[in-house]
Amino acid sequence: MPVTLRQLDVLVAVVDEGGFGAAADSLRMSQSAVSHSLAALESMTGAPLVVRAPTIATTPLGDAVLAHARSVLASVRALEATVDLHRHDAMIGTVRLAAGVTASHRLVPELLSRWRAELPGLDVRLFEGSDEELQTWLDTGAVDAAVLNDPDPIHHGAVVLARDDFRAVLRADHPLAGETRINLGDLTDDPMLVSTSGCEPQIMTMHAMAGFPYVPAQRVHATTTLLGMIEAGLGVAIMPALALTMLTDNLVMVVLDQHLERTLVFTGPSGRPWHPSVERMRDVAQATTKPG
Repeated sequence: MPVTLRQLDVLVAVVDEGGFGAAADSLRMSQSAVSHSLAALESMTGAPLVVRAPTIATTPLGDAVLAHARSVLASVRALEATVDLHRHDAMIGTVRLAAGVTASHRLVPELLSRWRAELPGLDVRLFEGSDEELQTWLDTGAVDAAVLNDPDPIHHGAVVLARDDFRAVLRADHPLAGETRINLGDLTDDPMLVSTSGCEPQIMTMHAMAGFPYVPAQRVHATTTLLGMIEAGLGVAIMPALALTMLTDNLVMVVLDQHLERTLVFTGPSGRPWHPSVERMRDVAQATTKPG
């Protein structure tokens, strides 16, 4: 029995939605139809693809099949969009876009507004993740486009959206909060707080530039948690300049002597043809952004 696109859709939806009922709602199917479709796929593969209790989780085989399913479905979305563009000469349908926290807070909202104005038939869905997750999602087809942090190499057809540098984030009553520029060495007595959701490699590089060991006191995932810890007086952090708008009145950002920039790039996947709407989104972004 050949694998069907519907079966792949069901597998992805069950995993992403975390259950059969939610997957059924997402796909506008009955729950029994979702269960039957996944069971048929598992019958064809000869082994379970998901563990159903206590929570939905993929098996090792399920992980492998899921990666192929995402890639196939992404290609099908791009194919359908190409045909729609030929028939209607308009951007319609859904595009999945991934971005990191600071890009989602500052850059992406402006782009979403521009895309809505210039590509009104397009529905852009934003998925926020860590730097590592963004690249994986793009490679596997979980998303159609992404705003990547310092991709190496930059994919053909990608455009640079912005460049910013890394700065110290301190509580407003910190002794160095009023300085216009400080050295990373000035912060060696302060606990270093780091977010694992992005930019940790750059922070490690900055410590190497300053000649100090990288020894974070706390590593947390969420940027909001990191900012809350700084505000509580638990330490200091290094963050990209774009994060300035995320700071409360109790926090300040100070330029560091160890100057290091990052580049934020809008791109489609490197291993398969781009969704045609992603190409149009790229063109709009290129015309409306001024990397600096």
